[in-house]
Amino acid sequence: MTIRFDDKVAIVTGAGGGLGKQHALELARRGAKVVINDLGGALDGSGGASEAANIVVEEIKSEGGVAMANGASVADQKESLI
Repeated sequence: MTIRFDDKVAIVTGAGGGLGKQHALELARRGAKVVINDLGGALDGSGGASEAANIVVEEIKSEGGVAMANGASVADQKESLI
């Protein structure tokens, strides 16, 4: 039996690559609408670009899923409320 996430929204931080990306893809395959949260910066926190998150969103959409990119920092309470 496969667990489904239909009619659910999943917010996955660090979803532009690695394990976060894999979790986001699997949640989408199981029916969740997924928010791809990724700062797009280097490991030390510098920089920032939305390209990685947008690529994952397009991959999910190409498989028939629903996703949106988000570049807000979850460490910044004010930014995470936007």
